[in-house]
Amino acid sequence: MSFDIGHEFNKATFFVNRDKLRAYADASGDQNPIHQDEDFAKSVGLPNVIAHGMYTMALAGEAVRSWIGDDKSIIEFSTRFTKPVVVPENQEVPIEFTGKIVEVNHGEIAVEVSALCEGIKVLGQTRVRAWV
Repeated sequence: MSFDIGHEFNKATFFVNRDKLRAYADASGDQNPIHQDEDFAKSVGLPNVIAHGMYTMALAGEAVRSWIGDDKSIIEFSTRFTKPVVVPENQEVPIEFTGKIVEVNHGEIAVEVSALCEGIKVLGQTRVRAWV
C-alpha cells in the first residue's frame, strides 16, 4: 500500500449494541449507569443509554489499525467527544469511520479520522500518528 498525502482509506463500520456496552463496562471498570440503565440515562436527560466515549475512540483506533495493518505502529491518538452514540435496546447501531492521510514525514503518517453514527459526527478533531 502506498501511504501518500490525500490517500483516503475505505470506510470501516462497527456495530454497537447493549451486550458490547456491558462487556466494555466489565473490561474497563466503567459501570456508570448511563451506559447500561435506560431509565437512569433518561432521568439525567439523555435520550437513551449511550456508548462509552472511550469505547467509541477504541473503535476508531481499530479502524486505523485495520487500514495500516499494525497495532504497534500507532504513536499518538487524540480526539474530542462531540455527540453521544445512542444505543437503544435490541438494536445494532452502526458507527462509520473514514480516514485520510494528511501528513507524511520519514515513515510516519498523520491520519484524520471521521466518525459518524447515523449521519451525526460523534468524534471530532480525531487525529492519529503512526509509523508505516
